Amino acid sequence: MLKRELYEVENNKVKRARRFCPKCGPGVFLAEHENRFTCGKCSYSEFKKKAKAPAEE
Repeated sequence: MLKRELYEVENNKVKRARRFCPKCGPGVFLAEHENRFTCGKCSYSEFKKKAKAPAEE
């Protein structure tokens, strides 16, 4: 992944496209996987919440 993919420019301001790791702090981004976010430096993981399927009647 290139560094330029981690940021976006909106209205002449830089916006971060990914979240920072809460343990490592600013500058260390969380990788986004199918079911979780993971830090490659400290192995911190956050699991995504599953969307509830509509009840079949």
